[in-house]
Amino acid sequence: MTNEEKSFQNKSILELLSEIYRAEMAGINRYLHYSFMIMGHNRIPIQKWFRANAEENMAHAVEVGEKITSLGGHPPMVSAQVEESNLHTVQQLLEESLKFELEAIGLYKKLVAAASECGDIALEELARSFVKNEVEHTDEVRKMMRRPD
Repeated sequence: MTNEEKSFQNKSILELLSEIYRAEMAGINRYLHYSFMIMGHNRIPIQKWFRANAEENMAHAVEVGEKITSLGGHPPMVSAQVEESNLHTVQQLLEESLKFELEAIGLYKKLVAAASECGDIALEELARSFVKNEVEHTDEVRKMMRRPD
């Protein structure tokens, strides 16, 4: 692989990492907002769950930001746009959460492929761990959305 090809790969990975970073930062805003909007007798456990998700997004953003700087990049200062549906039932918030988590899985799968292609095993393993984590979240959200029999 030529230096030019390596430079292009590095730039592509940095762009993808920046997109992931913005998504994780948006997730912090999303989940904090959701935690504020929960009302009713189940508020406390659901609020805590959303805040734990915000903390996890922050942990992911920190790891991704560190990786960006390790590769010579600069983490973006702007997060991705967060859609506001103004629908705040628990079911609606969980549906939005599921959509967000599925989008994150797609981004991390792209990162797995890109890291594998350039032979960066450490980055590939990091991306795989995030895919696993996000899949577990989608499983959890789906269970929360399921109506008891």
